[in-house]
Amino acid sequence: MMIVSPRRAGILHMDKIILEMRGITKTFPGVKALDNVSFKVREGEIHALVGENGAGKSTLMKVLSGVYPAGTYEGEIHFDNEVRRFSTISDSEELGIIIIHQELALVPLLSIAENIFLGNEIASNGVINWPATFARTQELLAKVGLKDSPSTLITDIGVGKQQLVEIAKALSKKVRLLILDEPTASLNETDSDALLTLLMEFRKQGMTSIIISHKLNEIRKVADQITILRDGGAVETLDCHTQEITEDRIIRGMVGRAMEDRYPPREPKIGETLLEVKNWNVFHQNHRDRQFLHDVNFTVRAGEVVGIAGLMGAGRTETAMSLFGKSWGHKISGQVFMHGKPVDVSTIPKAIGAGLAYVTEDRKHLGLVLNNNIMHNTTLANLDGVSNNGFIDERKEARVASDYRSKLRIRSHSIYQETVNLSGGNQQKVVLSKWLFTDPQVLILDEPTRGIDVGAKFEIYTIINQLAAEGKGILMISSEMPELLGTCDRIYVMNEGRIVAELSKGEASQESIMRAIMRSGEKH
Repeated sequence: MMIVSPRRAGILHMDKIILEMRGITKTFPGVKALDNVSFKVREGEIHALVGENGAGKSTLMKVLSGVYPAGTYEGEIHFDNEVRRFSTISDSEELGIIIIHQELALVPLLSIAENIFLGNEIASNGVINWPATFARTQELLAKVGLKDSPSTLITDIGVGKQQLVEIAKALSKKVRLLILDEPTASLNETDSDALLTLLMEFRKQGMTSIIISHKLNEIRKVADQITILRDGGAVETLDCHTQEITEDRIIRGMVGRAMEDRYPPREPKIGETLLEVKNWNVFHQNHRDRQFLHDVNFTVRAGEVVGIAGLMGAGRTETAMSLFGKSWGHKISGQVFMHGKPVDVSTIPKAIGAGLAYVTEDRKHLGLVLNNNIMHNTTLANLDGVSNNGFIDERKEARVASDYRSKLRIRSHSIYQETVNLSGGNQQKVVLSKWLFTDPQVLILDEPTRGIDVGAKFEIYTIINQLAAEGKGILMISSEMPELLGTCDRIYVMNEGRIVAELSKGEASQESIMRAIMRSGEKH
């Protein structure tokens, strides 16, 4: 007797193959991104696609959706048992194949309704039927659980809601196969859970989904099957209903080896206090009468990795940015000391001169010039270091970039490759290179492993350990508590713009961090 898993109960046509990609090979100059990849998806399932950065996941989905048109790759796409050749995204969308990219394609200053029907307007004789547009938008928003008005501007809603608007937009096109590329990468835990619950609800209704994600706990929660890509090839497909799938099992397929310890070992050698921040007060960037940070005090010592934990909106990023050249906030007061002496951090050049560097959480928009190459991005924050008499020495610039490319093991065909074409993990290494070239004493890392896979994470942790061993101080902000616990010597806990606890490595645990947050919430 076959036992049907609860997650499969009520699903129709689960054994019908809706999509088959056969022998897909895609080559870019100097690199084979996909090498003879074959991939099957059953109708009515959630099929996860996992692999390290650069494994070929997004490239495969761009081939499927027509971003890379027929003729630019080898192999065949079969959808509904017919060979398909997509020249544009519109060709795939006509069949109900809709892709939602990691970078959301919404227009901030247009309304929800306008975004949902942009390019797919409800109109007759060239005139948009606004009552019908708003009524249909209301229906679609109800399906994804949004109660906002169709006239609300995209800029006025959070990232979690924007992701749901993208899904509503897909539903407006009668989606049959929904592809989501890192849909929860920028979401908090609550919004992530809501999105995953919605996907599971769609599955009950017979919709097919492909989800690309680095969050293996989420994959295990929702996936019926998991296909693992490694180095541009399909390694294996795991059936979540017939096999016991653990995170370690998935990781072994992704990286080709077991990772018993996800955090490299380190013997800390902690020295003098490098950075001390006293009575740091900051008013909100936009709501200028609202105090956002209250008497923040902390220290970072040489050779030490210090973490800042806290929930979304606790003030972690705002603390880092306000310190780094007052690049966030208003009416900022307090003192900053390096080696016990007061320093001026009122502008970014002065903060850099004082020995600070800040690796932003938003590498694509604030950390890199994406359409520029690795070399130029590496030297961008310290052009004086590659200049003679006001002119850039291109040979010296190339030597510096090559040196960091080698030291940080940036995978690229050369230093002249545009950073937009690098994987997330390699982009993050370029951002690190840029700030390491300024020779900082204290490096502030804001979500340094967001959106990168477990193998690349291990490499970033190794780099952090090396920097600490060289005597640099590291201040690390992360939303992943296991990451803070696995890498930090000391952890500050923030809540509502205040430091509410300081925990040694021995005292720190997920429970003690959450306890500190909850207790402080009761006081304020």
